[in-house]
Amino acid sequence: MMNVGRTLVSNLIFTWISLLSLVAIAQKENLRPNIIWIVCEDIGPYLGTYGYEGVETPNIDQLATEGERYTRAYTTAGVCAPSRSALITGMYQTSIGTMHMRTLNGDNLANTPVPNYSVVLPSYVKCFPEYLRKDGYYTTNNEKQDYQFEPPVTVWDENSAAASWRNRADGQPFFSIFNLAISHEMNLFIREQEPYTVDLEKVKVPAYYPQTETARKAVARQLTNIEKMDGHVGEIIAELKKDGLYDDAWIFFYSDHGGALPWMKRELLERGTHIPLIVKYPKAAKAGTVNHNLVSGVDFAPTVLSIAGVAIPDYMQGQAFLGAQKAEFPRKYIYAARDRISIRYDRVRAVSDGRFKYIYNYKPELPYYQDLNFRKSIPLMQEILALREKDQLDSLTARWFMTKAPEELFDTQSDPNEFNNLADDPNYADKLKEMRAAFHSWRTITGDQSQIPERDMLAGWWNGGDVPLKTADPVIIRTADGIKLHCDTEGASIGYQVLKQGQSMEEKLDHKILSYDFGSILGRAGKNGEIFQSDRPWLLYSAGRPISLGKGEKLIVKAKRIGYEESTLTYSEGGQ
Repeated sequence: MMNVGRTLVSNLIFTWISLLSLVAIAQKENLRPNIIWIVCEDIGPYLGTYGYEGVETPNIDQLATEGERYTRAYTTAGVCAPSRSALITGMYQTSIGTMHMRTLNGDNLANTPVPNYSVVLPSYVKCFPEYLRKDGYYTTNNEKQDYQFEPPVTVWDENSAAASWRNRADGQPFFSIFNLAISHEMNLFIREQEPYTVDLEKVKVPAYYPQTETARKAVARQLTNIEKMDGHVGEIIAELKKDGLYDDAWIFFYSDHGGALPWMKRELLERGTHIPLIVKYPKAAKAGTVNHNLVSGVDFAPTVLSIAGVAIPDYMQGQAFLGAQKAEFPRKYIYAARDRISIRYDRVRAVSDGRFKYIYNYKPELPYYQDLNFRKSIPLMQEILALREKDQLDSLTARWFMTKAPEELFDTQSDPNEFNNLADDPNYADKLKEMRAAFHSWRTITGDQSQIPERDMLAGWWNGGDVPLKTADPVIIRTADGIKLHCDTEGASIGYQVLKQGQSMEEKLDHKILSYDFGSILGRAGKNGEIFQSDRPWLLYSAGRPISLGKGEKLIVKAKRIGYEESTLTYSEGGQ
């Protein structure tokens, strides 16, 4: 039987006991820091602080000067949505059914046997900001989620392009995520006509591309987008400093996966999963240090909880690399997976010890290359396909279109492009055996849902039907202590609002907004957030805690289990 965590009962007992002790410690030692994630998209460590030549990233470099730079951080996938599901849950996407790219609002899936769907997570799995909210944190997200499922409204106090820590209560700790999209793959062609900020003549074209002007321009466009992204990082840092928050905050800068260019994104090679990670500690502790420990994207959720002094749920498969609950030993391996991408099915798994990379190809009869319409808008991709059609591709680029060996082993130190498969080399037989064993152990312990056909997964989640199940309507229970809430759907999160007489659910909040240009960062119209005001937030109900409802006030309640349809609204009026 596949194991995706311990039972719900043991998890609740562990979490409750640990939560009480950790909250006491946090209150005693004042360990309730503000935590910020600055998340860029689609880059490897192509930054000045990582020694990459030809790009200027002064704001990120300065963050590294004041923080700790990680050299061996990896995501669990080479593409965004499966990777982001691991980031937000602390679970491998293969364990919870979020491994196929995409499941929601994605490309046209007419040629696949499944419709768009929201993954049904195990009942005990939550988006980790809910644990922060229960412990008193104010959580905000600007604005991308893209987790392979529709999250409940209870995950964030604010989720919009105008979401701001400035709207929290005085002294309330906060966790804020900023998603910077300018380095995303789509900007390789959307911004094709914009001027470069890098010296085109000094751009180095990787060996696995044709050494052409088109390839040089593609790399220059990626580096130009990175330089512009660095400017946005500087704007966020300036806002934190203006509010007097920077010095005492934990700030994470990282990418959601590796590079944007063809034969980078979606791959389990180094260039698809190796990411920059910089962590600035409060008071610039560990300023200018370098950390060579292995870190996985699945570790980020438990690490934030550890820093915040919130108990890490026992089901999480990641391990904290910072904070009071930091794992006793660093990772020995990191793991990654690739499954369906758009309408193209494949199944690939990877294990790395930081130097040697083991890849297991379940479908070796398929080529490495997947024919995906989205990236055909990239001029470099168009040129590669045109050269292949004419049989003029150089031998290195032509490898992308070859079929795979069932097993691959690469020494990424001496062979960073991963061209030389050592799996059949007797000199590496022991290393192959070790890495193969690590892969099978991980697959067995965590469970791999991709062995189940996608349509069968849906049938299991939907009790054999053709549509998702609906979350049960929440029940409002009046007690002597106040109002308590309950939902019969196991694992449902309950959100509520208390409206005063005359207030409306649709009423916009009078938000304090950040002053930097949201239009430039998010690629949308508007400036200073004025058109992005948030609706009234849904409060997260915590079981057993009564809600007080005054005269003339109205209680509005809804519930959602991840992957289920949301319940209908339930109402209750206050006393007379």
